[in-house]
Amino acid sequence: MIVLGIESSCDETAAAIVNDKREILSDVVLSQEEHKIYGGVVPEIAARSHLDHIDDIIEQAITRANIKPEDIDAVAAAAGPGLIGGVVVGVMAAKALALALNKPFVAVNHLEGHALVSRLTNNVEYPYLLLLVSGGHCQILIVKNPGDYERLGTTIDDAAGEAFDKVAKMLKLGYPGGPMVEKMAAIGDENRFALPHPLKGSGDLNLSFSGLKTAVRKIIESYGKYNIEETVLPRKDIADICACFQKTASECLIDKLGKAADYFKQKYPNGKHIVVAGGVAANTYLRKNLEKLAIDKGLEFAAPPIRLCTDNGVMIAWAGLERFQKGYTDDLSFKPRPRWPLDENAPKAAGAGGVKA
Repeated sequence: MIVLGIESSCDETAAAIVNDKREILSDVVLSQEEHKIYGGVVPEIAARSHLDHIDDIIEQAITRANIKPEDIDAVAAAAGPGLIGGVVVGVMAAKALALALNKPFVAVNHLEGHALVSRLTNNVEYPYLLLLVSGGHCQILIVKNPGDYERLGTTIDDAAGEAFDKVAKMLKLGYPGGPMVEKMAAIGDENRFALPHPLKGSGDLNLSFSGLKTAVRKIIESYGKYNIEETVLPRKDIADICACFQKTASECLIDKLGKAADYFKQKYPNGKHIVVAGGVAANTYLRKNLEKLAIDKGLEFAAPPIRLCTDNGVMIAWAGLERFQKGYTDDLSFKPRPRWPLDENAPKAAGAGGVKA
């Protein structure tokens, strides 16, 4: 079985082809550079860029896979959540290709792509505990099957990746900010500044990063009159702030995930894995601490390769393949969704928005 996946929910135009032997036949990603001067993604610019490049990206994916278009068994696309202009471009391209080839179309929740990709790269078995942490999302879930999720906790304000990017912007480190914060943190003193741990001891598994981000801003402002466009702090101070922020953000995630692991082990004694996915999963400092947590809890740690943590077509192709194997496709009337909670992603029966393959 061979599936083509298309991803266009933010600022990467991507397409990839995978098969049911867990082989990645091709993986093509175009990261848009147009947004750097704005310090963030501009939706209209992103949508136009997707439209300009998506046909070529799909063609490259098929060529590099060394297959013919008719060899594809299904066409999958990230159909939400995301910037709706870009999502529409990817979905329409997938529908057009599926119609032209007379192949099934599979609408994939972008978050499910992140959630399932470790089953491709690490052969993780269901059920598993998942920390899904990215620029727009931060959730703790139990993954039972494609479309079958139990959400244990979520952010009540900013996502962790969003906080990383905003701290980077305050420190003028450029965009995307997460990798730059990690780079500076590696040479900083992570114990210099005391930062708050929002929602610690709250009695639930929810997360919050807005207060932590604000605490960082107050440290920056303590250097005197601060203008986000002009003030530049000494390099040593920037490194220390990044290190302290990264440490505290990681501790917040580890604290709640540790409690989730206790619940997971009790409810699913056959579960073996703690998995991290999403853009922030590329942070090596966080990965090391999550691996230590897994060992402490008697579980195995799994994370996709760093290149598959950020948005890519491989994760969409694999999620599409898993859903297709379960016998579910979507008809061509499926509407892209700017919002699409992952725990509302259960496959629908034929006649209720999904059709049996």
